[in-house]
Amino acid sequence: MLKSAWASTVKLPISTFPARPDPKLIDRYIKGSADDFYKWQEAHRPEDKEFRLHDGPPYANGDLHAGHALNKVLKDIINRVKVQQGRRVTYRPGWDCHGLPIELKALEASGNHKNMTALEIRKSARELALSTIDKQMEGFRSYGVMADWEGRWTTMDKDYELRQLRLFREMVSRGLIYRKYKPVYWSPSSGTALAEAELEYNDKHVSFAAYVKFLIVKDWRRTLGLSTEQVPQNLFALIWTTTPWTLPANRAIAVRDDLDYCIVRWQENAYIIAEECLYAVEKACFTTDDFKVLRTVQGWQLRHLEYHNVLRGNGAPAQPIIHAPFVSSNSGSGLVHCAPGHGFEDYEVCLPLGIEVAAPVDKDGCFTAEAYPPDPSALEGKSVFDEGSKAVVSLMARDIIHLARYKHKYPYDWRTKKPIIVRATAQWFADVAHIKDPALKALDEVRFVPESGKSRLEAFVKGRSEWCISRQRAWGVPIPALYNAIGDAVMTKESLDHIIEVIKERGTDAWWSDAPDDPAWVAPTIRGLGRYVRGTDTMDVWFDSGSSWTSSDSQADVYLEGSDQHRGWFQSSLLTRVAALVPPKTAGSTTQVGLSPFRTLITHGFTLDAKGKKMSKSLGNIVPPEVLMNGSHLTWSGTVRKHNHTDALGPDALRFWVASSDYTKDVVLSPDVLKSISASLMKYRVLIKMFLGSMEPAARNLPLTALDHIAIIQMKDVMAEVGRLYDNYEFQKVVSVLNRWIVQDVSAFYMDALKDRLYTVDGGGVLEPVFFALMRMLAPITPSLVEEAWDHAPAWLKEDPNIVHPLHQLYSAPLFDPRRLTRDEGQMREAMPAITSAHAATLAAMEVARQSKVLGSSLGCNVILEVPADSKALEVFRSLESELPNILVVSGVQVMTHFFTDEIAWAFQQPFIVYGDECKAWVLPPTKHKCPRCWRHAAEKKDDLCGRCAHVVVAKSMM
Repeated sequence: MLKSAWASTVKLPISTFPARPDPKLIDRYIKGSADDFYKWQEAHRPEDKEFRLHDGPPYANGDLHAGHALNKVLKDIINRVKVQQGRRVTYRPGWDCHGLPIELKALEASGNHKNMTALEIRKSARELALSTIDKQMEGFRSYGVMADWEGRWTTMDKDYELRQLRLFREMVSRGLIYRKYKPVYWSPSSGTALAEAELEYNDKHVSFAAYVKFLIVKDWRRTLGLSTEQVPQNLFALIWTTTPWTLPANRAIAVRDDLDYCIVRWQENAYIIAEECLYAVEKACFTTDDFKVLRTVQGWQLRHLEYHNVLRGNGAPAQPIIHAPFVSSNSGSGLVHCAPGHGFEDYEVCLPLGIEVAAPVDKDGCFTAEAYPPDPSALEGKSVFDEGSKAVVSLMARDIIHLARYKHKYPYDWRTKKPIIVRATAQWFADVAHIKDPALKALDEVRFVPESGKSRLEAFVKGRSEWCISRQRAWGVPIPALYNAIGDAVMTKESLDHIIEVIKERGTDAWWSDAPDDPAWVAPTIRGLGRYVRGTDTMDVWFDSGSSWTSSDSQADVYLEGSDQHRGWFQSSLLTRVAALVPPKTAGSTTQVGLSPFRTLITHGFTLDAKGKKMSKSLGNIVPPEVLMNGSHLTWSGTVRKHNHTDALGPDALRFWVASSDYTKDVVLSPDVLKSISASLMKYRVLIKMFLGSMEPAARNLPLTALDHIAIIQMKDVMAEVGRLYDNYEFQKVVSVLNRWIVQDVSAFYMDALKDRLYTVDGGGVLEPVFFALMRMLAPITPSLVEEAWDHAPAWLKEDPNIVHPLHQLYSAPLFDPRRLTRDEGQMREAMPAITSAHAATLAAMEVARQSKVLGSSLGCNVILEVPADSKALEVFRSLESELPNILVVSGVQVMTHFFTDEIAWAFQQPFIVYGDECKAWVLPPTKHKCPRCWRHAAEKKDDLCGRCAHVVVAKSMM
């Protein structure tokens, strides 16, 4: 311990900066670093350098979770980086408010939802969305997200809906919107058509799989050259299906012209089976050895045949066998049952042939009376997934040769988590085929992070030809169609112009509240030509949110959302913008630039629990962001266990977790992760406290040592690297580089070596520029920590007119006066490897001595650096020999080319030696006495001050 006589002459760090943030002040720091900072940059960054990150609107139907935090904090980090780079950020948060999930919640909340009118549903849904937005916005603001919260937008805003309708009108005028009766994905549980982006696939779905025979009729013997002796009774086409419920809608059987098919006899009948499928079919369907191939023909020869579907009744017409390119012999029998009302490929192949499109299934997924004409009551009202499917199997029992349960991947409604069907209905579609090429070309101008995002988005665009945009729900933007007395839709530029003007005056609710045939909605050009009623279909919510780019005439600099949005918002935004800007006639050859709504597209993964499972409400492993902010612990499953406010680090913990994660992949949130985040932040807080308590204005005028020059070089290098990583959106690497710098370069090297000068000499060094460098690099990640540090900064620093708030500083602004540098940077860089080697070797040698319990403090030893005479390091060490004790934090250093241990008399049995890259470090006992003030072993007599301390004490006494 210091003797009391000298304690008052030593300057120890004093700072009010706390070990943990004061919970009472967190809101103040968030306001200063978010709300106030956003307004500040609006006023102080030039308008002509705007940076716009367009918000992908979260859905306004529930509480926030870690995934929301990951998304919003990533956006905020990017925005703050751009402010540091001198850009003026425009960031208006948005919310997606229409659609089924909110409507279902509104219905559940009503209790008596079966009797609710469309207007009542819309009122309840709007109130629910507004309430959710307020809660979510409060949560986002607690994360320290800076934004134009007052300028927030929602898809249910009147202005937004009007822009969306104008976009729809533009697509209509370009011939890209049409109505058609064709198969669509239909959700019986939701009662509406769905887009492919609204599906998820269940690998464990179980269906009936059946081999079904259909009787070939008319002149099949003559056509195929078969005699009665060869086939005494009948010939059947054998098909295999995993959806027996679609058999009532069967209208054709498909073969492929170039496939080989066998006519095989079994008992008294014959069957048509693809040659490559014979073994599998025989094994599944035929139980005796009486199985004989009579003839092999090609598929095109079978197209002269017709068959009978017993489900249509005895008087039904015969049905054709047709060619279809999608038929293969990889599974089943090589013959495919076609129900054009329940299959996309079936529809495409049957439509040109004039084959009827039948879909005898209603909106609830139940059969209609048309499903079984011989006895409508046999199937009517029965669900195709339950009793209806069993009833079809029962009706066709005589024609089913083999039936089994079959587990396979099947599409489900991603909201209700229940299976969907494909069902032909009259729906509105957007033509994607005509805009696909320019949409794909537009992506060539886009920067993707990660790069794999491009191929993923391209795959979704390539896989679409049209987009079903109509939904049979009440909560949404109406499709502005009028229908005449015979049900034909009227949609012209004039009718749309008129409807948009009426909505501008009355709002979209009036579409449902006014009388269905209110003439006020009918354009003057068609008024008087008959009675028109308004349709009740609403637009797909992806069309809603995908229209958000219309808020600006220019491209957004960045879109950033989860990887699931490649099939959702990213795609709908791209397609609607291209559709609005590129005329279909030139779509295939256009070279128009700036078609994409985004210049850069960034995607992040999902949040996972400690077991690597995706967080979801159904699994109960959702982690609220408050867990990271208030110091709660997690159980192994990811659920909250208890609160421990001693670890409460506020939004910094949440944001540091986001920045520390490789967001381009799925991100894990577990107890171990939280512990690591907390430990890292505590290191930063300890270092900041040290800075704030040690900086002195006098240090600006003191000479720089070699140690200071090294610290400046390391600071410049790390800032350059961090700046490059921020530009590349590699935030995880930013954190890694910062952690290495503060642990190795700043704490273990510079601060450790500087303490002697800070405490006992003149308080010099370059703490101030290093402190501000740290603040600049941390500002995008932990802005409230920077705000808190500035709040506790010494008064002289905050009052200096030449220093602005750390959050307001440009990243590239000078951190120190270069005129203070007295050493050539190039020469110092060449010297640094030798110094680093000597430092590492000395530390290692001292650690060996400590483990041997012959050494305590590093100041309790001297070091001899043995350097080869021909080494370049020798010149470095010679030139810095007087500074080496401070750099190595020892009492004395000698540089020698040869050292012999028997020349030294000392208390240890042997020296401790570590070989470095540039030298050999010998750790020896000190030759002088310990100074009671600085603790260096540099005093000539016991209990006396060393010469340096004596000089300092005398100088202080004379002040």
